[in-house]
Amino acid sequence: MSLTDVSSQPTLKSRLGRISKNTWMISIALVVYAALSIAILMHFQAVPRFRIDLSPLLRSEMAVQIHVAAAVTTLLVGTVLMFAPKGFRLHRTLGWTWVVAMAVTAGSSFFITMIFETHFSPIHALSAWTMIGLPMGIAAIRRRDVAKHRKEMTGMFVGAMLIAGLFSMLPGRLMWEVFFTT
Repeated sequence: MSLTDVSSQPTLKSRLGRISKNTWMISIALVVYAALSIAILMHFQAVPRFRIDLSPLLRSEMAVQIHVAAAVTTLLVGTVLMFAPKGFRLHRTLGWTWVVAMAVTAGSSFFITMIFETHFSPIHALSAWTMIGLPMGIAAIRRRDVAKHRKEMTGMFVGAMLIAGLFSMLPGRLMWEVFFTT
């Protein structure tokens, strides 16, 4: 192999550049989630077993139930929107459904103060950002700026639904109680 052949090889930086920002965020979130979950489970010397029990959710306050219902709707509709071909017939209708469900998810979170009983937690900053980002994503598509629209909406889906949803599943939290027992 000559020196000229080496320069035509993709560099590590160019290969890493092909991995999207969202992939990096999800990867980092999974590592942090795994570390926190293991630490919590080791601290309490607990071994989780999968099971579905909706009773903790049904016993929770109405704001939590509304929040979870809207979040599940947002996750399901968002998944369809992410994987279906863009511009398909129902994209606009499902998109508005997603926006409304996302607004309800973010808005209802302001009535939930389980982490810090009398104050907002850092997760509420994500809800505030979502309430700002939704109109920005809508404005982008109205301007026919598809790239900006895709970036805003995908960012909210990844950040607010996938990553925040993942951390709602930490041991000891309500969604953990719904899906696992220790």
